[in-house]
Amino acid sequence: MEFFLIATLNGVSYGLLLFLLSAGLTLIFSMMGVLHFAHASFYMLGAYVGYSLSQSLGFWPALLLAPLLVGALGALFERAVLRRVHPLGHVPEMLVTFGLSYVLLEVVQLIWGRSAVAFTVPPALQGPAFTLIDHATLGLQAVWGAAPADACQASEVVRVVCTPFPASRAFMMVVSLAMLGLLWALLKRSRIGLVIQAAITHPRAVEALGHNVPRIFMLVFGIGSALAGLAGVIGGSTYLTDPAMAATMGPIVFVVLVVGGVGSLSGAFVASLLIGLLQTYAVSWNVPLPAFGLGSRMTLAQWAPVLPYVLMLAMLMLRPTGLLGRRGEGL
Repeated sequence: MEFFLIATLNGVSYGLLLFLLSAGLTLIFSMMGVLHFAHASFYMLGAYVGYSLSQSLGFWPALLLAPLLVGALGALFERAVLRRVHPLGHVPEMLVTFGLSYVLLEVVQLIWGRSAVAFTVPPALQGPAFTLIDHATLGLQAVWGAAPADACQASEVVRVVCTPFPASRAFMMVVSLAMLGLLWALLKRSRIGLVIQAAITHPRAVEALGHNVPRIFMLVFGIGSALAGLAGVIGGSTYLTDPAMAATMGPIVFVVLVVGGVGSLSGAFVASLLIGLLQTYAVSWNVPLPAFGLGSRMTLAQWAPVLPYVLMLAMLMLRPTGLLGRRGEGL
């Protein structure tokens, strides 16, 4: 039982990180209609900027400042470059963001090198948030933090299994859920959210009311980039910070976009959790699969990286609009 619970929590934590990253891309596409191919590069940049700031200021100031700096860079890119090609259509937008991803990769490798950096969480987030104790006679119990050593001692008669859940992953879940709540409140309960949504469908009417539509789009692009930067700080410190992290997460983000429904934040949330659980369960239950005449037998864990793309293909065949909504529906 404790194995299933920990696997589920690991899947949910990874899925929430995917949502934190894909939420920015979903926001940019639903508001601006821009397929931002450099979005995962802002995720990578957030991790490296957070690492540098944490070396001098500490982790908690870096957690706040790195997304702001990445968001400002994204807003500057929209103002100086993307706004000029936006009237030309989607293909120039995709090409210029695709080129930006290579520029950011080279800049990161030039400044920080090609090897991974030692970006770790602070001592407060090291160790377990709680520990599940599966006792053969007492059943399943949970204790905050690390379990006492005597509670995990088994004997020849009684089987005891202690499984900790890292505090860094619990923190990742809290931040992701907080960002979901803030985005929902921003888009549905604030005046600026209403202006942003109105600018999508009726830009001229919004301009007639005295609002600067290009500035609104710059703000949206900056917010989406800041979300990617925040995901980079949390994901980079929890997993690994290296130049390959953008190439690793980039395709998965677009899978989330397609499966959830392009432009739907609620769909991105559901799809992120689904993909996170799918991959985690596949890795956890490492069972052999039939060979089907292809030679050596493979295990389910070896297929785990492929499963999101299989899910995307199935979604495109059975429900091309995704799980929830169409473009422009928002949250």
